[in-house]
Amino acid sequence: MADKKSGIDQALIRDLANILNDTDLTEIEVEQDDLRIRVSRASNTQYVQAPIAAAPMAQPVAAAPVAVAAPAAAAAPARNPANVVSAPMVGTCYMSPAPGARPFVEVGSTVKEGQTILIIEAMKTMNQIPAPRSGKVTEVLVEDGRPVEYGEALVVIE
Repeated sequence: MADKKSGIDQALIRDLANILNDTDLTEIEVEQDDLRIRVSRASNTQYVQAPIAAAPMAQPVAAAPVAVAAPAAAAAPARNPANVVSAPMVGTCYMSPAPGARPFVEVGSTVKEGQTILIIEAMKTMNQIPAPRSGKVTEVLVEDGRPVEYGEALVVIE
C-alpha cells in the first residue's frame, strides 16, 4: 500500500487559492479518496436580490475589492426591484451569441418576454437567459465575459 501523507498539502491549497484569484470564483472544493479540501474567500459584496449567508470564514484568500461594490450598492435603492433581472446561476456572462457579434441587448433596446437578453456559461453549458417581461432596457449592469454570482443584478427592464 502507498503511504499516506500525515499533513495537509499546503502546495495544493496554494494552487487552489491561485485558481480562485485567477477565475474570480468565491469557492472551490476538491475531493480525492478520503481527503476533501475546500478553499473559499470571504466577500464583502452584497447584492440586494440575494440573501447573504453570515457564515464565518477561516481566513479570506484575498480581500474583495470594495470599490467595485460601492457604486452598485449606492445606485441600487433607486431601482425598482421588480424591474431588475437577476442571475439565476453562477457563471460567466456573455452579452452576445459569439465573440465579436452584436450584443443581445443594449441600453435603449426594446425586448419581448422570453427574448434572450444574455448567456451565462456554467460548467461548459451555455444557458440563454430570457427577458422575464416585455419592456425597454434602461441599464446593463454587467460586462461581457465577467463572472456573475447567483442573484446578481444583470439588466434593468422597465
